[in-house]
Amino acid sequence: MTTVVSYGAGTNSTAMLVGLYERDECPDLILFADTGGEKPETYKHLEAVSKWCIYVGFPRIEIVRKEGNMETLEENCLRMSMLPSIAYGFKSCSGKYKIQPQEKWANNNEECMAVWKDGRKVLKLIGYDADESHRAKIPEDKKYTYRYPLVEWGWGRDECVEAISRAGLSQPGKSACFFCPSSKPREIIALKRDHPDLFARAIEMERNAELTHIKGLGRNFSWEELVKWNEAQIDMFNNPIEYPCGCYDGDSD
Repeated sequence: MTTVVSYGAGTNSTAMLVGLYERDECPDLILFADTGGEKPETYKHLEAVSKWCIYVGFPRIEIVRKEGNMETLEENCLRMSMLPSIAYGFKSCSGKYKIQPQEKWANNNEECMAVWKDGRKVLKLIGYDADESHRAKIPEDKKYTYRYPLVEWGWGRDECVEAISRAGLSQPGKSACFFCPSSKPREIIALKRDHPDLFARAIEMERNAELTHIKGLGRNFSWEELVKWNEAQIDMFNNPIEYPCGCYDGDSD
């Protein structure tokens, strides 16, 4: 059976690769869907893990993008004067820029095509951990069966961090677009501090968007206003609502 790892470059999916290696399970393909909006440290981690994969005998990580190297999610939002769909309560951005590019790549991959031609299914590995096992319920379809190794192994957050350390890899932190509306207030403030250039681009997207029913990238609040209030040392809210983005590694800090 051809095995494909959906790699998100976050804590969960990195730990999943380490766990597979420790169990002598070598995947056939490892795919990373690049929205064009990851933080620099994520791309650096991606490169390091791809080198590690080659070193341990795994295939290198294939980077796939929506429609080749055409429009990024950021460029699409700017052109359409809108924000990523999660800001409006939908999760289509993860589908269009994460899931669909991997599907399109697999549809043209000889190994996958041979499996489907033979009437069999490709096994796709997803990095949900044991602390979020409720998400591990993607229904089997005509082309794929799904497996959740971290759930099988009982690996939660702590076990994932420990596994990455055992492999000698650096901890990746959260993998998500720098302008992701699911970002927590502390992450938005950290973006302004650590990557002011990226924060400026996120604010440009927010200002450019034609908004009616939402206030900004935070859905119920504007990122620009949040940072202004923070710099004035005034708390905008005590318990902000969180909206998971739907990306496989999007909830990993």
